[in-house]
Amino acid sequence: MKIQKRALAFMRIGAALSTLLLAPSITMASSHMDAPLITRDPSAHITDVYAFVSMVGNVKYLTAALAVYPFEEPSIGPNKYNFDDNVLYAIHIATGANLAEGEPTISYLFKFNTTIKNNNTIAQSFLGPIENVDDANQNLTQRYSVTKVVHREKHEGEGDERERENVDVLGTNLTVPPNNQGLVTPHYNKNEDGNMLAKEGVNDPALLDLYTSQTVWPINHGYMVFAGQRSDGFYANIQSIFDLDTSFSGPEKPLDSQAGFNVHTIVISIPVSELGGDQQIVGVYATTSRKALTVLRDPRAPATFGEYVQVHRKGNPAFCELLVAGKDKDLFTETSPAVDRTIFAKYALAPELAKLLGANLQTERTDLAGIFIPDLIKVDLSTDAARLAGNSGFNRLGIFGGDTLKSTVQQGFFGNGTLPGGWPNGRRFGDDVLGIAVIAILSDLRNPSNPLIFAGFDPITFNVGGVTQNDITYNEVFPYAPTPHNGRDNLHHTQP
Repeated sequence: MKIQKRALAFMRIGAALSTLLLAPSITMASSHMDAPLITRDPSAHITDVYAFVSMVGNVKYLTAALAVYPFEEPSIGPNKYNFDDNVLYAIHIATGANLAEGEPTISYLFKFNTTIKNNNTIAQSFLGPIENVDDANQNLTQRYSVTKVVHREKHEGEGDERERENVDVLGTNLTVPPNNQGLVTPHYNKNEDGNMLAKEGVNDPALLDLYTSQTVWPINHGYMVFAGQRSDGFYANIQSIFDLDTSFSGPEKPLDSQAGFNVHTIVISIPVSELGGDQQIVGVYATTSRKALTVLRDPRAPATFGEYVQVHRKGNPAFCELLVAGKDKDLFTETSPAVDRTIFAKYALAPELAKLLGANLQTERTDLAGIFIPDLIKVDLSTDAARLAGNSGFNRLGIFGGDTLKSTVQQGFFGNGTLPGGWPNGRRFGDDVLGIAVIAILSDLRNPSNPLIFAGFDPITFNVGGVTQNDITYNEVFPYAPTPHNGRDNLHHTQP
């Protein structure tokens, strides 16, 4: 039954797209870096998903973001890290009963189109210093559309599927800023100087770099959206885990595995009124999809045909990477969260990582299943806005560091509505998700009224592999994700 519902949900997305893109309905396929196949498809590889409550003036939003294209080396050339015109990027929101079922209630679809001003040059992306986005020196420009699809259950006797979708085009022809190459993109960098490091995060929209500020788009119904290159917002000593170092000590010098790299990020702030108000808990996840058939008759212009096929999905951080066994990783990317209870719950209930860490609780981990199954980031919309990195009271470890929020729709921890200030109640830029995950695995959170944190835990000194912050500070205003690293001066360059 759940698989049938899942198929209907993706058919509904496809039906909506067929109206807009002359494409038939969506089905499923595979891939992932946390799974083997996605390593071959970086522009469709979702690195991270973020979701948190935000406020601008007196308007309350659910801000959601997805990042793709892992390990973009800033000093590469020609700089061709871009969103893929042949990939359908989507952020899905589950509300009401769909939250427990892992079914999307609303989907936000992002489609890109790339144009080149001069194709008779080796300077593929930049013809000179860019003073304004899409000026004559920005040779490669990407634009995109944002479409909202409200899914409806099919009722017996109804007509064509596409007629039962509520499809709303929120914005079109929205421009993407250039990548941060260096001398040709000076406004990303300190002192407007292409030889300098990228600018740190700001707390006032007026202080955003020129390229970012020119591509923050207000669109229909009060939404805000941004899409472009950003510094990778995830920080962690991943090497220490996959080197099978169960002490997570890492090398002598702490190593942030993502330091100095960029990603491509889509951020959308959704007025909670568009979701039915704030007295509810919602779930957020993202997918990428490609057409089922690519024909390479003309290598300069490959043709794509057929149904959109899912090639990746992600909700919570680390579930597929750290908990799902290798044999099921590609299967995880093929399916929707609607099948998580039947196929993947076993990995949360009895995580192998708990054994490696020597945790006392290695089975019946219903607390972990409550976080990861179905694999949506759960966000309580009834709370105040989440504290952002750089704000007073923010703690990278969330509730384990005393950073909490209050709910008016659930009991939360201690029976008084206390919730984590960050992940797993949403996920903010700056949350130490690897640290939080390790604490949760080592602790017993099965009774929220009396959670038992593992012996010896110190919220001030605890870390995994010595990495406790990102390599560049985050913005405290939309689009929140940090400035992309400069190709000319970044952490990958050895200073004399």
